[in-house]
Amino acid sequence: MDKKPKVAIIMGSDSDLPIVSKTIKVLKEFNIEFEARVISAHRTPDKASQFAKEAENMGFDIIIAAAGKAAHLPGVLAAYTVVPVIGIPIKSSALYGMDALLSIVQMPSGIPVATVGIDGAENAGLLAVEMLSIKYDYLRKTLKDRREKMAQEVSKKDEKVKMEEFNFD
Repeated sequence: MDKKPKVAIIMGSDSDLPIVSKTIKVLKEFNIEFEARVISAHRTPDKASQFAKEAENMGFDIIIAAAGKAAHLPGVLAAYTVVPVIGIPIKSSALYGMDALLSIVQMPSGIPVATVGIDGAENAGLLAVEMLSIKYDYLRKTLKDRREKMAQEVSKKDEKVKMEEFNFD
């Protein structure tokens, strides 16, 4: 297969970048091409709809959209494309991200958006890799290797904790 996987990362604001950087780190780890943009569903709605309409022709396999508060960005993008959208609710308001989570996860029937936890940017990247591994087989082995490494790290931590003596007096 000549084509490499490609992911769009769309943030509603540049203030989302510190969280979204965890997604970027995962995509770089798996050597997945990506393009990161700031496009607002509310402040630049025409740009958001145009990007989504052109996403498939631009070669994107997945769109990851991060937004806080009303968090309409993932749903707006999903409304204009059949490219899968993963939403990252960003903790950015007095409601601790619950407003964003509910805005993203409560999509109407027929326009799905996969949703990770609040500020769950690393999982958004990993979910994208898992989805891409359906089409790009080589990613599956890398995912399995990563999981094995995680399991080994937990086992090491378990051994360390088992060796500790705890005094709770």
